[in-house]
Amino acid sequence: MATEKKKLITTPTLVLMIISTIYGFGNVSIAYAQMSYAGMFWYIIGGICFFFPCCLMMAEYGSAFNEAKGGIYSWLAGSIGEKLAFIGTFIWLASWVLWIVSSASRLWITLSALLFGRDTTQSWHIGSLGSTQLIGILAIIFVIVVTWLSSRGINGITKISSFGGAFMIIMNFIFIFASLITIVANHGVPAQPIDGIKTFFVSPNPSFQTPIAIISFVVYAIFAYAGMENLGGVTDSMKNPSKTFPKGLTIGAVLTIGSYVLMIVMTGFSVNYNQVIAKLSVNLGNVTYVVFHRLGYMMGVSLGLSHGVNLFLGDLFTRLIALAGLMGMLGAMFILVYTPIKSFIIGSNPDLWPARVTKLNRHGMPAFAMWVQAVIVSVIIFLVAFGGSAAASFYQILTDMGNVSTCAPYIFLVGAFPAFQRKDIPREFIAFKNRFWTMVLVWFVEIIVCLGIIFTCIQPILDHDYQTAFWTAIGPIFFGIVAWVLYDYASKHARA
Repeated sequence: MATEKKKLITTPTLVLMIISTIYGFGNVSIAYAQMSYAGMFWYIIGGICFFFPCCLMMAEYGSAFNEAKGGIYSWLAGSIGEKLAFIGTFIWLASWVLWIVSSASRLWITLSALLFGRDTTQSWHIGSLGSTQLIGILAIIFVIVVTWLSSRGINGITKISSFGGAFMIIMNFIFIFASLITIVANHGVPAQPIDGIKTFFVSPNPSFQTPIAIISFVVYAIFAYAGMENLGGVTDSMKNPSKTFPKGLTIGAVLTIGSYVLMIVMTGFSVNYNQVIAKLSVNLGNVTYVVFHRLGYMMGVSLGLSHGVNLFLGDLFTRLIALAGLMGMLGAMFILVYTPIKSFIIGSNPDLWPARVTKLNRHGMPAFAMWVQAVIVSVIIFLVAFGGSAAASFYQILTDMGNVSTCAPYIFLVGAFPAFQRKDIPREFIAFKNRFWTMVLVWFVEIIVCLGIIFTCIQPILDHDYQTAFWTAIGPIFFGIVAWVLYDYASKHARA
């Protein structure tokens, strides 16, 4: 059994972990690229209509199942039964496994931007290994290192994810500080003009002025808040979880929503949409670096510095946001290598698994299950890196299948909430006391999530990309069927 029993996670630590897992400046810059100031309204709507209600529901779950080791699996099993919990959590786990696959490779692009100011990975090679193969090997090494460090205990995960969250907050302050200098120096005149109230509702981007395009952005805004359910897997490591978890989620939700809105406004004071964002060289992959480079450059211009110094400040800010992105990605990686697999394996009935799978190491970690996950991830990365065009197509299919699978827990957790409340499980935190309005809210959030998923599946059809549409829609169905079959098999062969 585990020897690591200390309650390591306090409210401030949890808030930092939430920010590290959910908040990303990339979501700010992408919102600005697509909608400019108008993105604020939809981020507020997404926060109020989806994120905040979900956080309160998660808080109630966490308060009731405060010592549950299985996180969302335990929440679902205690509300609607083990079979549905198994299926819902498996779909969710599959999506995060695919996220680990992609992030292990994307991390090196971020590192390249940090070191060289731009993405140079396409030119990386060693001997006969081209860039794709080399990045694949580096990604596998990274997964192995992260898994090994994570298997050493929750303490390391907490420290790294907290550091990532803290660094992201520091970058927010740097961004605000630089923006304020620019605002004062320019006498409050924003780089992107504010032309009446319509500026905050109508995008200057012609591609985002139709109802369909706006809906697609709303879906993006909603899913920019995804990930808070992952912290349910560490409630058993919190100090006074029945109070820490609700308080941490609430503070984290307010800070996340506020940060998104404030950062979009601040971006407008240094980045003119038509002069910078509308250029063909700017895309959703590099827009974050473009925004920060422009911020540094414009701060120098506003202070009357030389052109060379302005460019230096631009490069400095580019590297700072790359470092923040790297720290945030590391923090998220350490959490997501551990919490989904822990929720699924430790939360479920141990009789469903071979004894070795559920066994905890001396640090209290399901090390064997984590290493099985690492092997699966590494095999996928290897096949993609060395498999040529067929493997690339396979990877694209996997990516498409995982697109909406991440949203599976919200369908299950939100839908299960009324059943959870009817069980009258003792809990110190109760956000929803009126049953009627609770049902209204549940249906409202459930419809929002389902519409988001449906539209995500329909969007490729509108773009005549029928293959992507098919795999996007089939992903959660396929993973759900696999989970169903796996559960039935495990139940029939369960250990006595």
